[in-house]
Amino acid sequence: MILELESVFQVDGARVPFDYAFSMADVAIGGEQPFVSPVRVAGEVRNRAGIVTLSAAASYTYDAPCDRCAERTVRDVTVPVEHALVKALENGPDDDYIEVPDLKLDLDALVREDILLALPTKYLCKEDCKGLCPICGQNLNKGQCSCSAPKDPRWDVLSQLLDQ
Repeated sequence: MILELESVFQVDGARVPFDYAFSMADVAIGGEQPFVSPVRVAGEVRNRAGIVTLSAAASYTYDAPCDRCAERTVRDVTVPVEHALVKALENGPDDDYIEVPDLKLDLDALVREDILLALPTKYLCKEDCKGLCPICGQNLNKGQCSCSAPKDPRWDVLSQLLDQ
């Protein structure tokens, strides 16, 4: 969605509300396409005392395997999208502001970037996920396995000292 912002930049107190959806189904992460629903974006661009800000929330459903136990995990996620907008930057690039020199903002690209930056580095089914047994592959969240940990022969000398 392209937002026309000329009226917002010119009039103090002006605002442009928006509420729409777009697809991120083509985005692949770790060999998966986890965005199973359209991304719903609702918010507004507002001029308050000459400061133009974008405030929105992007909501979507994320379906991916847990990074520890590989169980499919579906979550509804909402990401806040907050940015200050300026016509031009005087001192070069600045990550605190979004430059809109032609007073048109590609909202899809900006929201897509914010969503991807907000994704966790490790996606877990739950915070205390125990993962899989490295020997038999049993999901340790569903119960203990009967495997015994392999002994490291380098510790045998210390074991003999303890036996004495």
